[in-house]
Amino acid sequence: MNSITSLQNPKIKAVVALQQKSAERRKQGLFVVEGLREVEHCLEAGYQLHSVYVCSSLLGSETFSTEANCYEVTPEVYEKMAYRGSTEGIVAVVKAKHIGLEDLQLSKHPLLMVLESVEKPGNLGAILRSADAAKADAVIICDPLTDLYNPNLIRSSIGAIFTVPCVACTSEACISFLKERGIRILTAQLQDSHFYYDTDMRRGTAIVMGTESTGLTDVWRKAADAHIRIPMLGKLDSLNVSVSAAILLYEAVRQRQQ
Repeated sequence: MNSITSLQNPKIKAVVALQQKSAERRKQGLFVVEGLREVEHCLEAGYQLHSVYVCSSLLGSETFSTEANCYEVTPEVYEKMAYRGSTEGIVAVVKAKHIGLEDLQLSKHPLLMVLESVEKPGNLGAILRSADAAKADAVIICDPLTDLYNPNLIRSSIGAIFTVPCVACTSEACISFLKERGIRILTAQLQDSHFYYDTDMRRGTAIVMGTESTGLTDVWRKAADAHIRIPMLGKLDSLNVSVSAAILLYEAVRQRQQ
């Protein structure tokens, strides 16, 4: 294993650029994953490693083997390179791969989470964790405002970005995909809606959510087969989008287990 001790090493600078710049990730077709568990989920999902950087003093007794180029780095170099400086001592540069709507393998009665223009990577990561726990068929991000390989999204999802098929596309393409397959579209909105627990989610279902500030656009409201809402008993009129997503996903799970 080659050793890197300099903070000015070009390889380290390249990793930092991938962490910080979505344009660089798109240009190179590479992204960064840090943390042993996340890297293992990434490999299980069929991604290929480009290079790996290990800080043995942080990795501890854990072992990791790979055929990719592997470098030992000092704690100081690791802290500069990692999105969060103390994450288990392993950073991998990974080759990106595109997953389209046509690549999704859906179950007989699929459960999909659809997000329109949700912009906060932390929220997306939390939703992916809930989608994994509820065994959703996929998460579809329409008209995305952040790229799927944002380091905060990967870390906040704890690797769920690799365990749940995740597709980015336009709202129009997603609506056509759902309609062609007879998947019922349920939009989460306050206006003209019914309580979520009074709505059938046992059939093929796509739960559609928008941003906390503006909600869904008219293209989704008009395409919906039903409008659903979560009761709000306090003074506020909305929940965090990731909390709402978890509630609605688990209602689908509850109904399907009856």
